[in-house]
Amino acid sequence: MSDQRSDAIVFFGASGDLAYKQIFPSLMRLVRDEGVNVPIVGVAKSGWTLEHLKNRAKDSLEQHGGADPEAFQTLANLLHYVDGDYNDPATFAQLRQELGDAQRPLHYLAIPPSLFAVVTEGLAKSGCAANARLVVEKPFGHNRATARELSQVLHQYFPEENIFRIDHYLGKEPVQNILYTRFANPIFEPIWNRAHVRSIQITMAEKFGVQDRGKFYDETGTIRDVVQNHMLQVLANLTMDPPTGEDREAIRDQKVNLLKAVRPLKPEQVVRGQYGGYHEVPGVKPGSTVETFVALQLTIDTWRWADVPIYIRAGKELPVTASEVSVEFKRPPFEIFGENVPRSSSHLRMRISPDITIGLGMRVKSPGERMVGNDVELILSEHPEGEMPPYQRLLGDAFKASGELFAREDFVDAQWRVVEPILDDVTPLYKYECGTWGPEEVERLIGSDGPWINPKVSTKSKPKSKP
Repeated sequence: MSDQRSDAIVFFGASGDLAYKQIFPSLMRLVRDEGVNVPIVGVAKSGWTLEHLKNRAKDSLEQHGGADPEAFQTLANLLHYVDGDYNDPATFAQLRQELGDAQRPLHYLAIPPSLFAVVTEGLAKSGCAANARLVVEKPFGHNRATARELSQVLHQYFPEENIFRIDHYLGKEPVQNILYTRFANPIFEPIWNRAHVRSIQITMAEKFGVQDRGKFYDETGTIRDVVQNHMLQVLANLTMDPPTGEDREAIRDQKVNLLKAVRPLKPEQVVRGQYGGYHEVPGVKPGSTVETFVALQLTIDTWRWADVPIYIRAGKELPVTASEVSVEFKRPPFEIFGENVPRSSSHLRMRISPDITIGLGMRVKSPGERMVGNDVELILSEHPEGEMPPYQRLLGDAFKASGELFAREDFVDAQWRVVEPILDDVTPLYKYECGTWGPEEVERLIGSDGPWINPKVSTKSKPKSKP
């Protein structure tokens, strides 16, 4: 993979929601913080002019993070606009003209996957694909077969090393911190295995519902929306073996190896739920059986993790908005002081959102003559707000041809392999009330490996209404 930076940025879907909420703010920060100074071309079919695009960018920045006047003016001077149909070769001919002398453009497809084929073909025929990089948004297919078909479409015109599949979760500071905490602190490696870990839980809870995404969500569901991608990415960071050698692909190689060792799910390892009132959401089909909650048990067939139960939960309309990892360590063979110690007493907790915290659960002696204690949690690290937003980091990495935080083709295939057997309606759907932790059946799923560890959010925290 080349180390050369891109010499232009093109984003298709310039009039869309993703561009408005994420791309414009990220572009301004790249211009301000990282000195990006290349042509930036927006492409859409909206009847816009360049002035429309600049006004849209300004409004986006005012609504999503604040516009830095000097940085915005620099960004505005770099902006170009192409208005046209993606099926029209003239659109791509104009794009080639707007790119000027650029020879290594970065093309960001912020458009539905159904348009990927026609756009990549248009880029190739117009000469815009030569030496170019391609950024694509999830979903990467609807199942394993369609994901492979999508890769075949992209590979007609772009080699794998020039394709950057964005999963914004990988750009989050606390998700990267999981990997760093594991491998930068030697105290963890000797105990990060089946001999010392009793169980692992990963929870992604959202207090809000589907909101205005009814049609999208009803075609997707929780498994496809967050488990197949975000949650399995977190699992890979948490359980992969240390990368070896100096190859820049070493980390992604280990992630793929880990996911290939995860046993494909069986229906009895899954509980799906749907919150009351989901059918009233605009865009949801009458009688829909799409899940808004899922809990599942995973098994990793490696020497490191054999027989360690791993539980993942994700859902909407739950009591809090929080994402968290909890690693429970085994208690000693017998308690020296004769106490009835909770099994969750010794643990490592990694909060991903809304706040960023690492906590270590321990027991300390209570004051007095008796040898009795209580559980406390030591806060190892708490990061202040203001870290680099995920899309800025990811777009900047793609610009620099750094692929470590992007999903490789074999990783996406391994993700689909895990969830393929339980997609759609192969398991029952249970109703649950809003504000609860899902249907009652989740207790049967975790059984003696429980209890579920429910994230708690401080009243001082102000979680966003959307992820």
